[in-house]
Amino acid sequence: MEKFRLLFQGDSITDAGRDRSNIRNLGNGYPKYAAEMLSREFPDIEFDFMNTGISGDRAESLKARWKKDAIELQPDAVSILIGVNDTWHMDASGNWMTEEYFESCYRYILSELKSKTKAKIIMLEQFLLFVPKGSVHPAEFRADLDRKIQITRKLAREFADVFVPLDGLFAAACIGNKPEKWAADGVHPTEDGAKFIAKHYVDAFKQLDI
Repeated sequence: MEKFRLLFQGDSITDAGRDRSNIRNLGNGYPKYAAEMLSREFPDIEFDFMNTGISGDRAESLKARWKKDAIELQPDAVSILIGVNDTWHMDASGNWMTEEYFESCYRYILSELKSKTKAKIIMLEQFLLFVPKGSVHPAEFRADLDRKIQITRKLAREFADVFVPLDGLFAAACIGNKPEKWAADGVHPTEDGAKFIAKHYVDAFKQLDI
């Protein structure tokens, strides 16, 4: 039986300290836990897990490296978690990335997947938790992120086979739990946060027709 090639793509939340010299090193974030859970849930599938997430990436960064780090790998499924840096990296200057540019970059990578691979597409929503101390969440940050989340949701309706609405899921999980349980700075998951993402990732994967 051929291996099922599953590619994790995105920014630091996906990168999670992985060894970039080995695309099968999954790092210490949600890809690691998702791979462990998937292997247990689907013992009859021989997975080939790959991770090409890069810390600091924005949608335009993925576009620039998409051929090498996604298309040429010809995955059977690819998951994408991108977008928070498209807001965060523009916050200090207040020179916000336009929604049109964000959408054009994201749409490009999704269109390339559809036209040049047979991969199932798993899209994960960018998220931001409200952490009062040391917060990176001025009102402008959240307002800009929300606009880009709506674009991500629109693109998911058009391109995704399954979608994981992480911003909403984390918002619900913060009722009765301190946000710091999931992400100390509101963006980068703790171990609990990474396992939370992985659980919902696996729930979404189960909906795929593979």
